[in-house]
Amino acid sequence: MTAGRPGHAAGPEGPDAHGAYGTDGAFVAAVDGLADPLNDPLPGGHTSPWFRSENIPAVDPAAPPAAQSVAPSSYGDGYAAHQGLHQAPPPGPQKPQGAPDEWYDPAGYQRDWYGPQEPSAAMAAGVAATDPVSPVAPASPVPPAEESAPAPAPDRPGLHAEPRTEVIARVPAEPEAELGPTSSTTPAPAPGGRAERRRAAKGRGRRRPAPAAEQAAPAAAPMSRVEARRAARAAKDSPAVIASRAVGEVFITLGVLMLLFVTYQLWWTNIRADQIAGKETNRIQDEWANGDRKPGVFAPGEGFAIMHIPKLDVVAPIAEGIDKEKVLDRGMIGHYGEGKLKTAMPSDKQGNFSVAGHRNTHGEPFRYINKLKPGDPIVVETRDAYYTYEMARILPQTSPSNISVIEPIPVGSGFTKPGRYLTLTTCTPEFTSTYRLIVWGKMVDERPRSEGKPDALVG
Repeated sequence: MTAGRPGHAAGPEGPDAHGAYGTDGAFVAAVDGLADPLNDPLPGGHTSPWFRSENIPAVDPAAPPAAQSVAPSSYGDGYAAHQGLHQAPPPGPQKPQGAPDEWYDPAGYQRDWYGPQEPSAAMAAGVAATDPVSPVAPASPVPPAEESAPAPAPDRPGLHAEPRTEVIARVPAEPEAELGPTSSTTPAPAPGGRAERRRAAKGRGRRRPAPAAEQAAPAAAPMSRVEARRAARAAKDSPAVIASRAVGEVFITLGVLMLLFVTYQLWWTNIRADQIAGKETNRIQDEWANGDRKPGVFAPGEGFAIMHIPKLDVVAPIAEGIDKEKVLDRGMIGHYGEGKLKTAMPSDKQGNFSVAGHRNTHGEPFRYINKLKPGDPIVVETRDAYYTYEMARILPQTSPSNISVIEPIPVGSGFTKPGRYLTLTTCTPEFTSTYRLIVWGKMVDERPRSEGKPDALVG
């Protein structure tokens, strides 16, 4: 026959009548006594949240052998053994109401619930009274870097080689000052409970809030109607400011227009004149090749010859007249052949063949005639022959009204008797028409086209 479970007596009717738990309330008590596997501690573990294995008081070696046999494993046994050794209960913090029967750390309980605080005089006195073997160290903050590591736990669970006074020594009296950014010491734990310390740990490394001076200034108070009207009038531009802006815009517009005009004069007119002069030169040569042109009197603006200046690399058509729009601005060289300014033709037996041309803009065929030296060749090509002149003299500057320079025997040229001469006229200084620059030459060779080009053009 199997005996009933110890601690559960059978009812008056015996175990067979109502079972092993037939007594009223016995089943409920048995269920409550069952251990919950989720709450059972691991072997050698403890369920108390305030338990500190390193803080279990060591057994006094002078105590009786019965007290040294086994370390207290529960709060009651440990307290009883400690009370038997020292004959006085600890005056410090006691076990809280409802805490499990295990040894717990008062300082850890205090720190977990209330954060790190300065140990009270009562706690220091209680520890000193309950543990005379290890006196309490003076209450002074110990830097975390200088704390001594706890001694390793012995083989037997529940025993520790260090006295309980280490708990008091490890509790800082005051929170350490905040370390600078360059300090290598571990910063002091944040005050408060676990939740505050966790939030402080998570906040490390984040950007600190901007100082109050750098934050946005509060919005200004709204203005009244009078103040708003005054501000609006002050924001409006005065008539002087408006006028100055208008004048500035006018000047800017004029400056842009002048820049465009200069670009047109110095760049585009040359391109356009070269195109026109080139077409006129080709037309003249084509007429000579086809035999359509006959020597005689030419209409104003009509091209009849081609001038070559090998030293200056100039090849330009010669047209009748010195009209600015019809001849000179089209990149051609104009022959003085009208009215009082009429001069001889190259084919004449004597006389002064005088021509004019632009020095700047509009093709500028006479741009560098001031660089000619005595003896430099100048060739005039016509339908029948090549007429070669040699540069003789230059007049750097004279009045535009001085027409004596184009007379049959030009004044100032150094020629003293009639002959076959050449006169080139252009404006000077450059980019102005204040004066005239004169270059004279004398014919040295007349070569029919049937005999080929002269040496000045072949070399």
